[in-house]
Amino acid sequence: MKRALALLTLLPALASVQTAAAQPSTRTVTIGLGYIPNVQFTPFYLADKLGYYKAEGLNVKFQHGYVTELMPLLLQGKLDFIVGDPEDAVFARNQGAPVRYVMAMYQKAPVTVFGTKPISSVADLKGKTLGIPGPFGSSYAAVRALLDSAGLQEGRDVKLPTIGFTQLDAVRAGRVDAAVGYVNNEVVQLRGAGQKVYTLDVSAAYPMVGVGLITVDKNLTGDLAKKVVRGSQRGMKFTVADPARAFKLAQPVFGAGGGTLEVLRASVPLISSAYTRTHGLGASDPAAWTKAVAALVKQGSLPAGAKAETFYTNGLVSKTVR
Repeated sequence: MKRALALLTLLPALASVQTAAAQPSTRTVTIGLGYIPNVQFTPFYLADKLGYYKAEGLNVKFQHGYVTELMPLLLQGKLDFIVGDPEDAVFARNQGAPVRYVMAMYQKAPVTVFGTKPISSVADLKGKTLGIPGPFGSSYAAVRALLDSAGLQEGRDVKLPTIGFTQLDAVRAGRVDAAVGYVNNEVVQLRGAGQKVYTLDVSAAYPMVGVGLITVDKNLTGDLAKKVVRGSQRGMKFTVADPARAFKLAQPVFGAGGGTLEVLRASVPLISSAYTRTHGLGASDPAAWTKAVAALVKQGSLPAGAKAETFYTNGLVSKTVR
């Protein structure tokens, strides 16, 4: 009888051990998000808040900072993934860093030429002053490809003064004829203020995907990267389906000063495309990559013979997500 009682006493403890053993282990993953908490990262915030990462057995932590700060941390193993422009991965890998772009949040770069004076074609820029943040990044690569598509040369035909990230003020004050900015930032702000805005789409000349997930090669073995991508895809799917609710759920993370619903609404069309409808949210169009890399080779930013598939992979993207 005493032995039976002892066994009964042990049963709850044994059940507790068995339950703990049945639960999958959770892995902590750190993702570096550019700049500061911002509405543009809503899909990632949602993937965390709605439990999409947790469903993959992941405990995700975010670290904000400039990509120039985050990339070294990724290479040092202090971050597992970062969110950045494809060019960040391209130029780092070209210099020998073992990094790869693995999921496109935006199907095309949000870069645009904008102004408050009429612009109907690239030819209209001849003889004009076009302000740029600086001779770096996706915006510079895009504008160089745009000018090249019309046979225009930097300096000779179009002046490209470096104005930092003051494009909005520079255009409003007339210090430049137009500027290179973003369809989901400066253009939204100008239209929100009731101003007429003229834009030039750069994607035909430079059809590169936009910001997305980047990781190191060692994370491509095993299922870690696939889990992070799948959770992020679910966050993107929710954002596309219901931007207003997505904004409401994510705003506590990025705060009142981190962007508006109008900015998110302007970002949503960038997330999906004809290509993603067949291949899944987050997939990169190989033809677009090939043309963009060819433009970078022509600009001298990459060596002759550089292959697009060296810099990205679609192998982690699920064609369908719940």
